[in-house]
Amino acid sequence: KKAEKLFDLMEQFAGYGFNKSHSAAYAFLAYVTAYLKAHYPVDFMAALLTSETGNTPKVVKYINECREMSIRVLPPDVNASNYMFTPTRDSEGDAVRFGLGAVKNVGQGAVEAIIRAREEVGRFTSIFQFCEHADMSAINRRVIESLIKAGAMDGLGGTRPQLLLALDKAIESGVAAQRDKASGQGGLFGGLMESHPEPQLPKAPAETLKEKLSGEKEMLGFYVTGHPLDAYEEKIAELANFNSSTLEGLEKGADVAMCGVLTGIQRRRTKEGKPWALATIEDRHGTTEGLVFSTSFESLGPLLVEDQAVLIRGTALPEEDNPTKVSIKEIIALDNARVSLPSLISIKVYVGRNGIDRPAELLNLFSRKPGETQVRLRLENPRDFSVILDVPTKVRPDREFKAEIERICGPGMVDVLGG
Repeated sequence: KKAEKLFDLMEQFAGYGFNKSHSAAYAFLAYVTAYLKAHYPVDFMAALLTSETGNTPKVVKYINECREMSIRVLPPDVNASNYMFTPTRDSEGDAVRFGLGAVKNVGQGAVEAIIRAREEVGRFTSIFQFCEHADMSAINRRVIESLIKAGAMDGLGGTRPQLLLALDKAIESGVAAQRDKASGQGGLFGGLMESHPEPQLPKAPAETLKEKLSGEKEMLGFYVTGHPLDAYEEKIAELANFNSSTLEGLEKGADVAMCGVLTGIQRRRTKEGKPWALATIEDRHGTTEGLVFSTSFESLGPLLVEDQAVLIRGTALPEEDNPTKVSIKEIIALDNARVSLPSLISIKVYVGRNGIDRPAELLNLFSRKPGETQVRLRLENPRDFSVILDVPTKVRPDREFKAEIERICGPGMVDVLGG
């Protein structure tokens, strides 16, 4: 009996148990990392991002965590970046600088060549100077093109389209200068040639925000200087109840409304030949897999447009290997999505309590949230008076507005009177 009892205890422990040395080592590691994150957050997040270089979902997750921690993530820069993510400080404070090694097609040898040239010249001032001083045997056209699209050469003057158009001429000039230098020929006038004016950058059509962000996404795997959803922040706050990071744990069939950019659209057919589709819904927090089943494909298929910002309504479809999958029932382009707001709201305000000047705080809120909705205040002092006052200022009663009303007046103080 003792042997059986002992075995049962061992069997239970084997389900999930650590020996003491293992537990102590992990506890110590947890303590050290927690300490570093609390006291050296910028250095910690730079190291964490470096450890996940190449794992795009994890990098996106940790970049968003940096933003939540009020840590700026600076884009890659040939004048400032090293190979890995690095902690840095500028006029605006501490930040994490993107590593050049995170740029697609840019290897360690190319980054080392850039850093050597940077140490020689101090700072690159133009694409022509960059190509003249950086070792062009270690850096080819593809590398420089990738750096331009990623935004790593934004500090060299001109726009990204201009730099791309000037690239061939800059490489040709740089290779010739390095060949002359290697052969001991400094030109007929020697060092005087260094003061010769550089060629002007060619004219190029202005780059749209969509093109700019698309280049960053192509070279880095995600957006750095902005996001296609930035223009829709107010709509997203009103229309979405989930994002890609909050879907996990939902029961199958739970209603989901989320906003994102459609990417990686794949149109397929079932064994019976019926069409269906698979798409990635990308937001600031990561990505979610969306399915359009054959029963909905006829109506939703034409709305599956690559790189379009949309509102998705559907149901949770969690699976063991993908707990955030969504079955798409409705697709609305965010440009066409409308937020339904009431024409009239009533706010109950108790005056003279706790020394808080609620009317003054409300008027300040109204000035910060202008809109098209009429406001009616019901000012009350229990057992004394009740006054109804229509406010001339119209407001936008979105989620942020309602949260502020609850903070100022308490819960349940807003009534919708006009649809």
